[in-house]
Amino acid sequence: MLAALYDIHGNLSALEAVLEDARELDVDRWLFGGDYGAWSPWPQETVELLRTLPNTTWLRGNGERWARELPWDRPEVVAMLEKYDSGFGNDEGWLYSLQEHADIDGVLYVHGCPLRDDDSFSREPAPEDVARLAGVRNRTIVFGHSHIQFQREGPFGTYLVNPGSVGMPLDGDVGAAYAVWHGGRAFEFRRVAYDNERAAAAYEALGHPFGPEAAQRLRKGSD
Repeated sequence: MLAALYDIHGNLSALEAVLEDARELDVDRWLFGGDYGAWSPWPQETVELLRTLPNTTWLRGNGERWARELPWDRPEVVAMLEKYDSGFGNDEGWLYSLQEHADIDGVLYVHGCPLRDDDSFSREPAPEDVARLAGVRNRTIVFGHSHIQFQREGPFGTYLVNPGSVGMPLDGDVGAAYAVWHGGRAFEFRRVAYDNERAAAAYEALGHPFGPEAAQRLRKGSD
């Protein structure tokens, strides 16, 4: 059984709860979908805990890319991030070098969508979905970035699966989200309760502009 963990965002409390939940299952493979913890309370601790797991596949998210390549097309993000260190230390270069796509048992895993890592499919179909596929057809595509857990049919015979966010859900449920794959097309969605107030307080203590915003997200499960 494979477990897909996306968008942890340095929320160590949520990650620990998810791993405890997964231990009750027969998970023997792990797919990590990026955004591990740059500019977060526990960036290095998150990476170190993930490294203890066997049979892992790691993807690079936009967070790992932005640690080395600021998104100059989004000046409001640059203004917030350029003043602060990612917190990854010596792991920053390694995380930046991670692959952007992985094909496991016929399932395509990406961070945002096949076209780019900082755009994503939404719950409802949109005209932009065709471009987001970047030519992919007749595949199950697993992705994150939006922090919203759902699965649905996509264009051209695709099936779109968002496991949700481990560390910062934005779908109205504060529980840590992930998914497991038993084979076939659909995934099993999981939600896990954890001490989200501990994580919110840790984000607030960071002091940089993203801290209070992240804390609010953790407490509400939405923007």
